[in-house]
Amino acid sequence: MNALFAALCALSLAACTLGPDHVRPAVETPAAFKEAGEWKAAEPRDPLAADTWWKAFGDPVLDALQDKVEVSNQNLRIAEAQYRQARALADAARASWLPAVNATAGATRSATSAATDSAGSAPPRNSFSLGATASWELDVWGRIARNVEAADARIQASEADLAAARLSAHATLAQTYFQLRAAERQQQLLEAAVAAYARSLELTRNRYAAGVAGKADVVQGESQLRSARAAAVEARLSRSQYEHAIAVLLGQAPANFSLPVSAGPLPTAPVAVTLPSTLLERRPDIAAAERRVAAANAAIGAAEAARFPVLGLSASAGFRRSQIEDLLTVPSRYWSLGPTLAASLFDAGARKAAVSQSRATWEQAVATYRQTVLVAFQEVEDNLAAARLLEEAAAEQSAAVAAAAEAEAIALNQYRAGTVAYLNVIVLQAAHLSAQRSANDLAARRLVAAVLLAKNAGGSFSPTDLATVTSRKD
Repeated sequence: MNALFAALCALSLAACTLGPDHVRPAVETPAAFKEAGEWKAAEPRDPLAADTWWKAFGDPVLDALQDKVEVSNQNLRIAEAQYRQARALADAARASWLPAVNATAGATRSATSAATDSAGSAPPRNSFSLGATASWELDVWGRIARNVEAADARIQASEADLAAARLSAHATLAQTYFQLRAAERQQQLLEAAVAAYARSLELTRNRYAAGVAGKADVVQGESQLRSARAAAVEARLSRSQYEHAIAVLLGQAPANFSLPVSAGPLPTAPVAVTLPSTLLERRPDIAAAERRVAAANAAIGAAEAARFPVLGLSASAGFRRSQIEDLLTVPSRYWSLGPTLAASLFDAGARKAAVSQSRATWEQAVATYRQTVLVAFQEVEDNLAAARLLEEAAAEQSAAVAAAAEAEAIALNQYRAGTVAYLNVIVLQAAHLSAQRSANDLAARRLVAAVLLAKNAGGSFSPTDLATVTSRKD
C-alpha cells in the first residue's frame, strides 16, 4: 500500500496541464498620439502620485472632497465587495489541491426478517459508528491547476475593476465640482448683468420721464432685465443639482450636504499626455480586460481536462460496534485505502460542447480586450484634441469678451448723449453677456477635458511617466 501511495503521489507531481498557455493578445499600438503633436513639454515640476492627480488643479476644496470619496462612495464599496468575492472564490479553487477530510458518527437500530427469536419476532439490533473519510483528487490532467489559474486571473481583473471604479469616482467628482464652479461663475455673471440692466433701465425711465425716450425703450429694458433674472435662477438650479450630485458621490444625502459658494475664478486646466505603450500598462480597464482573457484561456484547459478520467485516492478509518461501550476498542477498528478512477463513458457530447463554449468565451474576451484598447486610444485622442482646440477657442473668446465690453460701453455713452436708440444698447449688452457666458463655458469644458485626459491616462499628471504639456507650439 505504501508503494501504491508513493506511485500515486509521483503521478500527481508529474501531471500534465492541458490547454494553451496565456499570451497577451497582440494589438496595434501607435508610436505617438496624433493630437499630441502640437504641444510642447512643460518645465520640470514636483511629481504627483497617481492616486492624487487632481492636486494638479491646485484647488484645496476639491482636494478635501476627493479625500472623502475613498470612504464614502457606494460604488467603490460595491467594487471592493466584488474584489473580496473574487478572492474567496480563488481560495475555494485553491482548496482543491488538498485532501478533503470528513468525520462521521452514527447510531442505528434495525431488524431483519432472517433472524427471529422463539416467539417468531425479529429482535432489533444496535449499531454504533465513529470514523473519518478522506478523498484526494490527483490533478493528472491539470484541471485543478487551470481552475486555480483562472481564479487568480479573476482576482487580478477584479482588483483592476476596483482601481477603475476608484479612478472613475475621483474623475466624476472632479468633473462635477468644476461644473458646479462654472455654474457659480455663470450665476455671478448673470447677477452682474442684472445689476447693469437695472441701472440701464433706471436711466431709460428717467429719460422717458423727461420726454427724451419712448415707452418702447422702457418695455425693452424691463424685458431684458427679467430675462436675465430668469437665467440667473436657472444657473442657481444647475448649481444646486451639481451640489446634489457631489453629495451622492460622497455617499451622503443631498439634504445633509452643502458646499460654500466660491467667488474666485476657475483654476487653470493642466494637460498631460502619456505614450500609447504606457497607456496599456496604466489603464485599469485595459488591465482588467487582459486578465479576463487570461482567465478565459485557463478555462479552456480546465474544460479539456474534464474530458479525461478523474484519478483519486480515498481513505477511511474508524470504529464500528453494536455495543456503545465497546465502540472505542481495538476489535471495533476498521480502515481502508485505495485509488479510485472515474470516467464518463457517454455524455452525448456535453464535455466537447463545454470546450467549444470555453474557446468562444476566450475569443469574446480577446475581442473585448482589443476593443477596450481601441476605445482608450480614442478617448485620449478626443481629449487631446479638445484640450488643444478649446485653448485656441478660449483665446479667441477672451478677445471677443473684451471687444463686446468696449462696444457696450460705447453704445451706452452714445445713448446717454442721445445719438443712438436704446435698442442698440440692449443688443450690445446681450452680446457682451453672451460672450462672457461662452468664455465661462469654454473654461469649464477645458477643465473637464483635462480631468478626462487624466482619467484616460490611468490617473496621473506625473512627469515621471507622462510627457506633461501646457501649451501649443507657436
